[in-house]
Amino acid sequence: MTVRTPHAAAPAVAAKPSRLEVRLAAGSGEIDAAQALRYRVFHDEMGAALTGGVPGRDVDAFDAACDHLVILDHEAAPGGAVVGTYRLMRRSMAERCGGFYTATEFDIAPLLAHPGELLELGRSCVDPAYRTGATMQLLWQGISAYILRHDVALMFGCASLPGTDLDALAPALAYLHRNHLAPQALRARALPDRRVDLDPLSVRAASGDEVAARFEPRAGAAGLPPLLKGYLRVGGFIGDGAVVDHAFNTTDVCLIVPMDALSGKYARHFLHRVG
Repeated sequence: MTVRTPHAAAPAVAAKPSRLEVRLAAGSGEIDAAQALRYRVFHDEMGAALTGGVPGRDVDAFDAACDHLVILDHEAAPGGAVVGTYRLMRRSMAERCGGFYTATEFDIAPLLAHPGELLELGRSCVDPAYRTGATMQLLWQGISAYILRHDVALMFGCASLPGTDLDALAPALAYLHRNHLAPQALRARALPDRRVDLDPLSVRAASGDEVAARFEPRAGAAGLPPLLKGYLRVGGFIGDGAVVDHAFNTTDVCLIVPMDALSGKYARHFLHRVG
């Protein structure tokens, strides 16, 4: 398989003097390994119906235009085994491939109008054996270094909640709508033909008692994936509406993180300058 990488010999985004290292993929071999990891997580583990046409790989038309952040375990294989990955696309990269992936699910015109560099985050996954706080810390450090290097003004992407059962996801979706809706100037919206209301508990309520019984803020927050919780803690928002992605067996919201909104200890942690 041939995959074009925008940086054939990409410098390290961040490095740790241990068995794990986080940096940009250095060539097609590491991108291929990242795509294989994505396949194992999205297809084998989560039941996604992938249509990229490459056996054992999650591949799409956006991959060739992106940077691929990878976590390598140097003790697992010669040269390092890819055990985590994140796809990163800046504004100039999106222009080369016809737009951002997020635009296939959401109207992101308000985000495109935002001044400065944009960064779309996507296709994040970690091998099950490495889903620890230390691995998550490395991902944060890698993204932070990339943001600082490219002077990113706004991050965004499709944040996925596992599953497509809207009744089961209703508390989490309602929590996001009531507590983390983006301001109007940044409020991307789910495409009309794919839109699902973010607050179904209010819209479909048969009675106030039923709503009270089904919605409890702490329960809604508890149902969010850890990575999404992290973005919300540093000042992230959610766009208007959700999209059910049957191919990936997920329900997606548009995550929006303006850099000037980062605040407090979480912001200092997120933008930790790494060597």
